[in-house]
Amino acid sequence: MVSYVSSAPDPNVSNIVREVLLLCWRDTGHPQGGGSERYLEQVGAQLAASGVKVTLRTARYPGAARSEFVDGIQISRAGGRFTVYPRALAAIFAGRMGVGPLRGIRPDVVIDTQNGIPFFAGVTGVPSVVLVHHGHREQWPVAGRLVGRIGWWIESRLSPRVHRGNQYLTVSLPSAEELGALGVGGERVAVVRNGAEPVPAGIVDRPASAPRVAVLSRLVPHKQIEDALVAVAGLRADFPDVHLDVIGDGWWAPNLRECAAELGIDDAVTFHGHVDEVRKHEILSQAWVHVMPSRKEGWGLAVIEAAQHGVPTVGYRSSRGLTDSIVDGVTGTLVADVSGLGAAIGELLADVEARQVMGEKARARAGEFSWEQTGAGVRAVLEAAARGEFVSGLVTRGE
Repeated sequence: MVSYVSSAPDPNVSNIVREVLLLCWRDTGHPQGGGSERYLEQVGAQLAASGVKVTLRTARYPGAARSEFVDGIQISRAGGRFTVYPRALAAIFAGRMGVGPLRGIRPDVVIDTQNGIPFFAGVTGVPSVVLVHHGHREQWPVAGRLVGRIGWWIESRLSPRVHRGNQYLTVSLPSAEELGALGVGGERVAVVRNGAEPVPAGIVDRPASAPRVAVLSRLVPHKQIEDALVAVAGLRADFPDVHLDVIGDGWWAPNLRECAAELGIDDAVTFHGHVDEVRKHEILSQAWVHVMPSRKEGWGLAVIEAAQHGVPTVGYRSSRGLTDSIVDGVTGTLVADVSGLGAAIGELLADVEARQVMGEKARARAGEFSWEQTGAGVRAVLEAAARGEFVSGLVTRGE
């Protein structure tokens, strides 16, 4: 177990970060973009709003522009799932010679997002902060046996060694402990939790008249949405009118629809696909319970978004990150397996008073998080990295 001591920036130290380069394999517009991409872009938007020049280098996907300006961030896209990494490094070096899409970019610090594989941006000589949302050991097998073994070796062996002199940034205390288990010293692991956007204007919480369960997630294997389907199927005996709203999309969606059909609950499940912010919050505002059956989470942004509507979350303790975003027994419930998932959902559906009390406590906790705080916390980490210093522990406020 690694011990963490909260660190706060020194208000007497002036800001030295004027330009930042963000590296990530996807952006939020990508069909498979999710919470980790949202975190990075929200941080970038906060930095840009404070006067920092922000550039995001990421992969390109069908229909995406090679370059565009969004929320104060200059986005440059090129490469695919694997080629995004070498092409980003090549663009950085070419930019120093005055050519290519990153010409003129002179960052004071780089955020190197490690979604399993980092960009190894430290080779550019610019101070780097390695952003890790969570470990991917449980997810690598989906990539295939060979790629999975290579990927896990890079993540667990090569990256910690190459980045042994770099600052790390993560989003929860459990993720910080995971990094410690890989040999990353706790004295250079900073934790800045996710923020949350205000609920769109005009949306009023009106829980549905019949039991309604919601899942907000990318539809990919490690999110284990099948477990939510199985739980709802098992609940129909006691709650024949229970309904599951699946919010989100992904390449695994056809398999989930097939699973719902096999379970005989087609009529009890609505796959909403990708929706805009307003529709997302409209659906959450009608839910009784939110379910997050992921195999692994760094934090679980959807937990807080559901909580904004007074909706508690049921999820797996083994996901690690949810042990930070959910206060077990207070703002939601953590369970061990799919049978426990169904039982916990059933208990909350049956007990109106317990559900409402837990939901209001979840709402109160959700009010503690904002992207402004997240941006300020990350900026404190970047300022320290630019000075050659380390920040450790939970960073709860910025300068």
